[in-house]
Amino acid sequence: MSLNPQRTYVHLAEDGVATQLPGGEEFWSMPEADMERYGNGWLISEFEFDADWPNWEMHPNADEFVYLLSGSVEVLLEQPEGLHKVALKGSGAVVVPRGTWHTAKVAAPSRMLHVTRGAGTELRPA
Repeated sequence: MSLNPQRTYVHLAEDGVATQLPGGEEFWSMPEADMERYGNGWLISEFEFDADWPNWEMHPNADEFVYLLSGSVEVLLEQPEGLHKVALKGSGAVVVPRGTWHTAKVAAPSRMLHVTRGAGTELRPA
């Protein structure tokens, strides 16, 4: 069965079971207990961006794979030696190391696929 990862997220559990979940606002408005349960596996989701991300985010428990499917973005990574910028255009990916604050500046409308372990994710305004 085909699915759209913007409307249906996939959670890959520790035991290898893949569960389809409602995506978008329906996912993000789940009760905190449900969010924590899905934070312990890998969440695969897709987003469209036509503006810079409003927040920096940091995942303390695992790296994040960010794959640009189309468009143009600059991913900013806050590292001990300073701000590191990764330009992605058309297609490309970056692995964001665990514990690294990151955000994105959008140069052209973009679609991005994210694979992350969400437990403990922190946000702060960009």
